[in-house]
Amino acid sequence: MVHIRFVTRTGRVIDTEARTGERLLDAALDALVPGIIGQCGGGITCATCRVNVADRWLASLPPQDPDEIELLSYVDGAGPASRLACQIRLTPELDELEVRVPGSLD
Repeated sequence: MVHIRFVTRTGRVIDTEARTGERLLDAALDALVPGIIGQCGGGITCATCRVNVADRWLASLPPQDPDEIELLSYVDGAGPASRLACQIRLTPELDELEVRVPGSLD
């Protein structure tokens, strides 16, 4: 299992666990994290699963798909730490991963 910490825009912390190999998007949806919708189901077409990854984890993530890079270029407020949760497969190296959810309204 991989432990994940989601931090909402208001500072609310949601700690959860997910299986290795699962997408971060699915872990967020299972934990009912506000601000994570995944409207396109992981098709890299909507950015409703955007998260900001804590700096110390960026080097542990897989490289971005060119489609992810392009989509994020259109998202207002996206920056170097922005990723799509649908594009992050959880690995043992990501245990204790922390991400912020900029779109949460809780």
